[in-house]
Amino acid sequence: MIKRTLLIENPAHLSTQYEQFIIEIKNENKEKHSIPMNEIGVVILSHPQITITSMAQALLMQNEVAIIQCGPNRMPIGIMLAYEGHETYNQNVRYQLEASEALKKNLWQQIVEVKILNQAKHLEKYGIDSYPLRNYARNVKSGDKDNKEANAAAVYWSKIFPQIPDFVRERGGLYPNNLLNYGYAILRAVTARAIVSAGLLLVTGIFHKNKYNAFCLADDLMEPYRIYIDEIVKKRVTLEFLNKQFSLELSNDIKMEILSCLTLDVKLDGEKSPLFTAVQKTAYSLQKCFLGEKRKLILPDFE
Repeated sequence: MIKRTLLIENPAHLSTQYEQFIIEIKNENKEKHSIPMNEIGVVILSHPQITITSMAQALLMQNEVAIIQCGPNRMPIGIMLAYEGHETYNQNVRYQLEASEALKKNLWQQIVEVKILNQAKHLEKYGIDSYPLRNYARNVKSGDKDNKEANAAAVYWSKIFPQIPDFVRERGGLYPNNLLNYGYAILRAVTARAIVSAGLLLVTGIFHKNKYNAFCLADDLMEPYRIYIDEIVKKRVTLEFLNKQFSLELSNDIKMEILSCLTLDVKLDGEKSPLFTAVQKTAYSLQKCFLGEKRKLILPDFE
């Protein structure tokens, strides 16, 4: 079942009753909505006047819901997840922590190859030359010791928005960096949720090792999925330049457009699944790699 993503952007009180998530909007109409807890995958809190009961939080955690908290600028600043989400959590984490460097380097090589290949396919979709990326993808070595990922990124971002010739991809950069940032934050939360559900430890990554980062493994595993955010933003930018109507700020319409990524069809091993489900499959394939049951990750094939 495809889980629902709830974006709450108005003053509201959130509670629970009889396994239902209750949303009471604080407006003149006093709207009240009731949603079964087991239908929810992500809840995004994007207003300073939202209150939530402790019991509602607890039940959301029990149902493996990712709660994303936004700051004053309405951008995600934090994620709340269940402490553990798998019956063999202890065993899985032990195998994860004991994984050899050779295995982790091989897994990172797989991730980088697919990420670059997906970037190449994205450029080709718009008739943009992708030869440098195809070449980088073919030559990724164990652990990506030659840093083909960074080389490919430099080429990719210089080409993907031809309407913005001086575009630079950076977190604090100009439009449409804000759209990309929002999309990646949502993707990171969904990936983190999938990793916890698979009984793995978020803080210990395959490649990412920043001591200040509590979501290193999510940052590893989300890499090949970034392309689906890029595609949504690319379409938005193309349309805005065509119509000469620019939305430099993150409007509610743009947010909903970006959140639609979670229901996009993603091709995995020849079969299609909604992105929300596909990320879970990737996380469980990583679990099996750590347990020694598989050597290859299940990763998305962009079309």
